[in-house]
Amino acid sequence: MTPKKTLVLGASDNPSRYSYLAIQRLRSHGHPVAAVGRRNTKVADVTIGTEHEPFSDIDTVTLYLNPLHQQEYYDYILSLKPKRIIFNPGAENNELVGLAKQNGIITKEACTLVMLSTNQY
Repeated sequence: MTPKKTLVLGASDNPSRYSYLAIQRLRSHGHPVAAVGRRNTKVADVTIGTEHEPFSDIDTVTLYLNPLHQQEYYDYILSLKPKRIIFNPGAENNELVGLAKQNGIITKEACTLVMLSTNQY
């Protein structure tokens, strides 16, 4: 398995949130994780920031934001030039899918947690 640097967008330090579980599972599977959320905080060894940091070498952006909250991140996501964007349940967004495809980015409506547990990540 090749580690895939992943940006968790909509990250939370609340253990009942799927984004929290995604950070934990991505790390346990050996993937480097960057995280952006509403508050500056931490999950395990991953720092969650609030700024649109210009991370490099992002393979995957996994979204935990509803479509309305995604709009302010469109340019940011595209600027990172990820290979793919995963739209987790509740984050499906045809507008962003269209923008991603125009920029040669693969999109997937799936659950990051399921993908990891079934070795499809």
